[in-house]
Amino acid sequence: MPMPAAFHEIAKRVNNWGRWGAEDEIGTLNLVTDAVVRSAVATVTTGRRIPLVIPLQHDGPQTGLIPGRINPLHTMTGVNVELFGAGAVATSDDAVTMGLQAGTHWDALAHVSHSGVLYNGRPADSVSAHGRATFGGIGTVRHLVSRGVLLDVARAHGVPALPGDHAVTPEDLEAAEELGGVRVRAGDVALVRTGQMRRYLEGDRQGYAFPSPGLSIRTPEWFHARDVAAVANDTLTFEIVPPEIDDLWLPVHALHLVEMGMPQGQNWNLEELAAACAQEGRYAFLLSATPEPFTGGTGAPVAPVAVL
Repeated sequence: MPMPAAFHEIAKRVNNWGRWGAEDEIGTLNLVTDAVVRSAVATVTTGRRIPLVIPLQHDGPQTGLIPGRINPLHTMTGVNVELFGAGAVATSDDAVTMGLQAGTHWDALAHVSHSGVLYNGRPADSVSAHGRATFGGIGTVRHLVSRGVLLDVARAHGVPALPGDHAVTPEDLEAAEELGGVRVRAGDVALVRTGQMRRYLEGDRQGYAFPSPGLSIRTPEWFHARDVAAVANDTLTFEIVPPEIDDLWLPVHALHLVEMGMPQGQNWNLEELAAACAQEGRYAFLLSATPEPFTGGTGAPVAPVAVL
């Protein structure tokens, strides 16, 4: 069904088409300047490194909620093969079939279209079932290193995890800023913690998938006003499901990826980072989060690391 008028009103207010030129394919990542990276490096005081990834494994977070997005199927193609004769060096090799967005990942700008268009007004058929994304694919993201800011919404509410029907609002994001004594600024990567990942880590894969807290349709305007470079969170679907507005599925995806040109990430494990930030009393850090460069991919795995 067509997107409602309320959606299009928000879309007009956050639209970045043409802001970095008609040929631009990386959107808000243009906001990560050399100065932003230098300021990110300046946040490092201890050198403590915290991984934000969940393991790639057959029993991963995908449960069939999103068709075709399969957990990794890992097979051995050779075990201790003596290529150069008996007693020589032997090798073992393996192969994986998986959805590029199965685990901890970034969505490319080509991942979502609405009303027949992608980011920067490109036609939706720039993504072909018989080929790949010819515009806005994940391979256009050559590097992603910036200042990361943890917005621990669950901790700001005083709970381990938000309930499944909680839509994260701009007021929630500001409460998390106040908790952390930090302000999100231009070029930052915002990491929004709902605590939903705890359900997955405890073995409740179905409960992790649905229902799920997530970002409200009101939040894209907040990120746009702050000139955020990218946003990731600790849920399967990123935005709240079931949706806030009946039958309006994935509006935040459409606003971020299509209108703003802002990458978003899902299935990030923010639990250890949240504990470290609370312990150290600081919520900004150096974030290294470059996706795997799959040419034409609509998303890709990432193994992000926060450095405090």
